Amino acid sequence: MPKLMIVDDELDVREYLKNFFRRRKIDVITAESGEEALELIGKNKPDLILLDVRMAGINGIETLQKIREQGNQVKVIMVTGVEDQEMLKPLADLNVAACIHKPLILEELEREVFQRLV
Repeated sequence: MPKLMIVDDELDVREYLKNFFRRRKIDVITAESGEEALELIGKNKPDLILLDVRMAGINGIETLQKIREQGNQVKVIMVTGVEDQEMLKPLADLNVAACIHKPLILEELEREVFQRLV
């Protein structure tokens, strides 16, 4: 069963997406911060990570930088409400599978996730 990690500091977003993807036979792990995600990645070895850009503590971009520094090339879809293209520039060098913008359109999100898990 494919394994998806959802990293978002909003509980309702995490829970909604967890239930959405579990109904589609995907094993889901959640983390409420970049720090928690970094702890869980090694143990859980997700196939794909949905990573929110704006979070308290270390943001999604910093989290992804740390994942890559550890040599982990897991596929990552960034989820962003950020319109500031400058902030998103580092993503080009971090091997991001896709960037999805909020508000989330479930059909688009589902398509992006399934494309990368199959």
